[in-house]
Amino acid sequence: MTTAKELPAGLYDLLHTTQLHKRLKKAGLLERAVWSDFAAEEFHHHLAIPLAHEIAAFISEAIARKRGEALTQALQLAFQTPEHLSSIIEALRPLSAETLQQIKPPPPFSAPTLRPDTPLSVSALLTGSSRTPSLLTQLIKELASCDRADWLVSFIKFAGILPLLPALREFTQNAAPDGGPLLRIATTSYMGATDLKAIKSLLELPNTEVRISYDTRRTRLHAKAYLFHRATGFGSAYIGSANVSKAALDEGLEWTAKISQYETDHLWQHAIATFESHWEDTAEFTPCRTDDLPTLEQALLQERTESNTDDTISFFDLRPYGYQQVILEDIAAERGAGKQKHLVIAATGTGKTMIAAFDYSRFCKDNIGRRRLLYIAHREEILKQARGAFRQVLRDGSFGDLVAGSSQPTQTDHLFCTVQSWNSRGYEQFPATHFDYIVLDEAHHASAASYQKLIGHISPLSLLGLTATPERTDGADIRQDFGGAFTHEIRLPEAVERALLSPFHYFGIPDLDGLDFSALAWQRGGYDIAQLRNQLESNKARAEWVMSQTERYVTDMKRLRGLGFCVSVLHAEFMARFCNARNIPSIALSGESPRELRSQAQRQLENHEICFIFTVDLYNEGVDIPSVDTVLFLRPTESLTLFLQQLGRGLRLHDEKSHLTVLDFIAPQHRNFSFAKRFKALTSRPELRIDKQIESDMPYLPSGCFLHLEKQAKEHVLA
Repeated sequence: MTTAKELPAGLYDLLHTTQLHKRLKKAGLLERAVWSDFAAEEFHHHLAIPLAHEIAAFISEAIARKRGEALTQALQLAFQTPEHLSSIIEALRPLSAETLQQIKPPPPFSAPTLRPDTPLSVSALLTGSSRTPSLLTQLIKELASCDRADWLVSFIKFAGILPLLPALREFTQNAAPDGGPLLRIATTSYMGATDLKAIKSLLELPNTEVRISYDTRRTRLHAKAYLFHRATGFGSAYIGSANVSKAALDEGLEWTAKISQYETDHLWQHAIATFESHWEDTAEFTPCRTDDLPTLEQALLQERTESNTDDTISFFDLRPYGYQQVILEDIAAERGAGKQKHLVIAATGTGKTMIAAFDYSRFCKDNIGRRRLLYIAHREEILKQARGAFRQVLRDGSFGDLVAGSSQPTQTDHLFCTVQSWNSRGYEQFPATHFDYIVLDEAHHASAASYQKLIGHISPLSLLGLTATPERTDGADIRQDFGGAFTHEIRLPEAVERALLSPFHYFGIPDLDGLDFSALAWQRGGYDIAQLRNQLESNKARAEWVMSQTERYVTDMKRLRGLGFCVSVLHAEFMARFCNARNIPSIALSGESPRELRSQAQRQLENHEICFIFTVDLYNEGVDIPSVDTVLFLRPTESLTLFLQQLGRGLRLHDEKSHLTVLDFIAPQHRNFSFAKRFKALTSRPELRIDKQIESDMPYLPSGCFLHLEKQAKEHVLA
């Protein structure tokens, strides 16, 4: 506390007062002090707390001196000495609008560069919303600047501990001054929820001790607390409902109270004492070492076997979801105002096709009859899924014909047609008003010549454009074909925030040492593909590195469902052969793969018969495999549209996945290559400078999301 004689090196959050300045000067610490300005609205926090501490201490001493007298009389006497109170106020008089943030350690020791985003001097509430920092980011920053840490949680998932491991490794590398563990973790085997791999990862850390309660019948620990000790007196305790799991550390509905040791020392002391009581109860919490992992594995298996896991049945609801209803109402409002062209921007996976089907159904009711429909896309798979959605909404299993490849329609009133077939079959022979309702799926292609030929011909009663990514690399504005504006817009961060898409854990991994794209030729806004292929297509060392890092970051290599995005067909085939030779069942697919093989591969991935589909130019748009839980970016992707489409392949919600694991392999890039747009598309605060957010490990992500760039990868990105 501020009344301590010593001022140890570490983090502080103290107003620059006369008293503090004298203490720093006397101790010879002014040169090592780090100061920071504070906002006017924060002044009362910085002044009121030390003032309350000093006045309370003064009154307590006065009462102690008058121990034999009644309490009321002692208090009255204490307040009758105004000269002492005025001396306290003078000592706490601010010298500047600054706070002491840190006292750096003496050389050669380095000072921590990260600190929590909420002030150390006051308590806070983390709500999991995009307007407060995520618990996950705060745990990482606390580890970067604390002296010791104690955690008490019911269970630990590998997906939860994985984003914390880099910070934990850094934190535990130095021994504690007293020789004890720097990190103490108490957890349980309750319900078998803990992942064995998570505990194994913790036991591999130095200066760490783990204790486990196996008695889940007598004691069911539900406490979740993360305590961070600092010799400066500015410790923090995070207490709430968050276990070490992806769903708990940063999901939107998890509220966590942060207790400031400086502000509420009585609560801090209570939390510390409670943890110590659990930790010292070795009959309840048994020390766990590497040799004890078989015992833990058996206990977890028994808990999982005995746990009651009721099967659930999913029913398809043919009514629009709430957010879809809002979009439909926006379309209806424009239509009511006489506007015939509508453009909906909705993140991949939010059901754009269903929105079109519901709107068409309403359009038909308003116009009395099944109106003529044309649904345009550039891939047959997209059209098949769209026709299926329309059939379900309309409750008509024979609605619509496909026009793609060699297929021949049996009628011309309701067509699901590729843009290639429209142009090759001379469908401009249809009168401009033949189709009443036209949908342009993946409308960001509308600026292309093939689409412009179609758009220039048609004149429907209603034109609906759908896309997740309106930005085009050529800078063309697709709004020009839809009345100059968006009808409704829901981007990826908002969609994840509202639990419409799966959260993601994004890891930027430095690519194979020596792999460097900075000198490759740059042509027409992107890399020379031939030169990229030359570096990646048959690079065995790089493939070995990719798989080793994948095993490091996923919970179970045998149970993942992954997509790997490659630079060429040969690259995809090489990666599939490489994995198959190492007992990682995989397959390569491209846009030229037969439909039967594509369907078979998807079924195999769903059934865990294969682990990876390596692909190029196939799973970018319109094809849904909701169970995909891992995405590998195996080539530099300069197009924001392409990046978001590929990321979106894994963002569909699925009962068997808690989040999407994204592994982005980052090498030095050409000076024209920019990461800024992709990271700006992921943050919930795009108005803030993206380089500063990247430096701070992206604290403002959608609920449940996490982004970590390893040191070298971060350097490549910021460069």
